[in-house]
Amino acid sequence: MGIIEKIKEIEAEMARTQKNKATEYHLGQLKAKIAKLRTQLLEPPKGSSGGGEGFEVTKYGHGRVALIGFPSVGKSTLLTLLTGTHSEAASYEFTTLTCIPGIIHYNDTKIQLLDLPGIIEGASEGKGRGRQVIAVSKSSDLVLMVLDASKSEGHRQILTRELEAVGLRLNKKPPQIYFKKKKTGGISFNSTVPLTHVDEKLCYQILHEYKIHNAEVLFREDATVDDLIDVIEGNRKYMKCIYVYNKIDVIGIDDVDRLARQLNSVVISCNLKLNLDRLLAKMWEEMGLVRVYTKPQGQQPDFTDPAVLSADRGGCTIEAMCNHIHRSLVKDLKYALVWGTSARHYPQHCGLAHSLHDEDVIQIVKKKEKEEGGRGRFKSHSTAPARISDREKKAPLKT
Repeated sequence: MGIIEKIKEIEAEMARTQKNKATEYHLGQLKAKIAKLRTQLLEPPKGSSGGGEGFEVTKYGHGRVALIGFPSVGKSTLLTLLTGTHSEAASYEFTTLTCIPGIIHYNDTKIQLLDLPGIIEGASEGKGRGRQVIAVSKSSDLVLMVLDASKSEGHRQILTRELEAVGLRLNKKPPQIYFKKKKTGGISFNSTVPLTHVDEKLCYQILHEYKIHNAEVLFREDATVDDLIDVIEGNRKYMKCIYVYNKIDVIGIDDVDRLARQLNSVVISCNLKLNLDRLLAKMWEEMGLVRVYTKPQGQQPDFTDPAVLSADRGGCTIEAMCNHIHRSLVKDLKYALVWGTSARHYPQHCGLAHSLHDEDVIQIVKKKEKEEGGRGRFKSHSTAPARISDREKKAPLKT
């Protein structure tokens, strides 16, 4: 029996099982088994030597955004409108068969937009090049889930389920659970808050399913069984996602208003070029890019070419800014002068841990090299050794 058949068999058993207090331990074990099998499904075959066929493209720009959706929802048209890169668009499904990159120039930054082939139900099991599409989206900073506004609401749930099956968690934060394997000492289970979904017995059963008998587990929030399994697996990717509803020109104004009021949703029309500026503003807000301008000493700031930082790529502190310019700059930094919304007064003397805001101006002051041997008229030009014991002894006088 293959891995996919085993997963379907366990899912059928979970569907048959009634949910109550008596069966919650059994359901927890079944969820752990499914998570293990799905992890095995993502691993390459043991006999393979390469990474497999894919269409990974080189990272370019200050951020990367992936377009994901069913076939013929307007992904290629959206790429052409936002970037100017031509992507084949036609009235039949699977027009795009490979990954097509484009560059969005917005607020003095370059954002890479990837047009990926449409994915279908069962993509997490490898149908329709689904695994390659999802692998590329894992390497991006933001996911744009493009949906057809005229179709049913079920498409969004199907795509979310397919992405969650391969370890992508959309618009979620990592659970506040501390987990560490140990060599000895058994399982230590503690919590700082009252737990309603997980108890000590269920945690023990899930850890035994993974053959873990010595570990330390600490719950800092009221997490679920799925959150505990995600922490034990350790290969989950938590990403931001914007739900983009295209083709709003073919539905009524009441439906448009309902879709626009949903959380993390933007309504657009590629045909009539409606609301594209709002989509770009929402992308900028979700990516959290921070532009920092440099100011040389005694000169005006350079507002033409900003350094772009982000929380996902190294952080937005002065230390990250120094590493962005040159790695050796952190050691030579004396202090930094900051102008902008992150400063309490202008200019503010800041250290490495200071967090920068968008459009701040920074001037980096380096340590001065110490001058050896005094200064001015006290400077010694002698090349004699410093200690008397190091001086060369003169030869004794001949008598």
